Amino acid sequence: MTILYDVKVTDRYMDGENISIIALQSSSDQILPVFDAGAHIDLHLPNGMVRQYSLCQNPTENSFYRLGILRDENSRGGSECVYEQLHQGVELKISAPQNLFPLAEAHHSILIGGGIGITPLITMAYQLHHENRSFELHYCGSSAERSAFLVELQDGILAPYTHFHFKNDGANHRAYFQDHFPAFQKSSHIYTCGPNAFMDWVEHLAKQHQFHSKHIHKEVFQAEVDLTGDSFEVIAKKSNKTIQVFAHETILTALAREGITIEKSCEQGICGTCLCDVLEGEPEHRDVYLTDDEKQDNDQIILCCSRSKSKQLVLDI
Repeated sequence: MTILYDVKVTDRYMDGENISIIALQSSSDQILPVFDAGAHIDLHLPNGMVRQYSLCQNPTENSFYRLGILRDENSRGGSECVYEQLHQGVELKISAPQNLFPLAEAHHSILIGGGIGITPLITMAYQLHHENRSFELHYCGSSAERSAFLVELQDGILAPYTHFHFKNDGANHRAYFQDHFPAFQKSSHIYTCGPNAFMDWVEHLAKQHQFHSKHIHKEVFQAEVDLTGDSFEVIAKKSNKTIQVFAHETILTALAREGITIEKSCEQGICGTCLCDVLEGEPEHRDVYLTDDEKQDNDQIILCCSRSKSKQLVLDI
């Protein structure tokens, strides 16, 4: 059972054109857990949705949690709810911090953020500065006017490490990194967060310049879920039920139809909340949570998006 924390919105303001900066503090006697750079929390929103957002602050300041949330024009309901309902004084529940994007030990770290993807990288920059480790922070975006945290990054302790690449100011981040990647030491670790196409471009450029894949890290919060495929059978061993999973239906949905409720969160194969052990059969992995090695073991599956290569899967549920 996931432990949830009761919190209250203690501060809320807009930064940039449509980015909400929100501070959360405990509204009970529970102390909020400490966290490391790269961590995110699940927000249990008033509309019933659960969404993941990166913590964005100096991790030494842990009496509150700070988030930067973009009002997405293509919102599926999460950021729209944040914008419309999470005002100062509103109470809600959150998960403990989870970290799928941790800092590694490195001689030098290169942090490259695209738009709102700057949020976890700001926390990384604060932690690296606190630990007196070598790093540089790059903020890429369309314009300064649409970007958040500018005053903090321009005037605070991170200013000497921060490079801005705003298109409206004449900066071209693609040209900059194409010119500078050859000079980056191959022992450096690269961290990127932002739109998927942006992260894919950074990853491709890094590999093009012989950076080892283990030195390239990216944060993914939105993934396209492919539900295509033939139907197959799931045997829920503990529940003693055999269930048909139809084409264009997730295992999670099929199980719920038969009264088997599994804890879930992102429903995009990102967070790992609906991870389940596989007893027999061969999964068809479509998540971004499990590592390549874990996928090859074929003894676990993410139920919200993955399917089956075999006609039957036996699951430990």
